[in-house]
Amino acid sequence: MSDSTPTGNIFEENPYANHASLSPVEAEVLWEYAKLAQNVTSKTRKLMNEPDQMLVSRLRSLETKMGLVMVLFKASVWNVINEQPIDAMYGPAETSADATIRR
Repeated sequence: MSDSTPTGNIFEENPYANHASLSPVEAEVLWEYAKLAQNVTSKTRKLMNEPDQMLVSRLRSLETKMGLVMVLFKASVWNVINEQPIDAMYGPAETSADATIRR
């Protein structure tokens, strides 16, 4: 293994370029993965530190719409329940043919 550590930015210098056990293609692939990892890390840190205002506003809009959908759904269910005849919901009124003696 090579003991050389990258001295510059990962985007400027390939730290895997002269590694003894890697082919040039392998070194290039590893370098691309390292640059990708650096990009993902920096974007994640940026999002953690300062939320994307466009995303926040879109999520707020979606939250408002979902609240409206929920209210409309509840109103629709309530309307369906209210349209049912009372006898169908609770069954016919009981006329007692029960001969059980209750005390």
